[in-house]
Amino acid sequence: MLAQRIIALLMLIIPALIAMLGWNMMKESVYTYMAELAFPLLTFVVGLVLFLGGVTFIAGFVFHRDKKRRLLQPKFLRKKK
Repeated sequence: MLAQRIIALLMLIIPALIAMLGWNMMKESVYTYMAELAFPLLTFVVGLVLFLGGVTFIAGFVFHRDKKRRLLQPKFLRKKK
């Protein structure tokens, strides 16, 4: 039981760190551009992909957990035939 909780926590921490890295890459790209240097488009795009990937994983994880526990609103649940 404790091992499952630790694994679940790690499954949330690792994507959160990836999203944080992406956010920092995007922030640094904007700051570099504001310093009147060339805009590092590749760094910004990679940061955006990392950020969106991490946030999407966390959102899907929470959605799946709430779906298993029936904590979602009825419009998000599939109708049984």
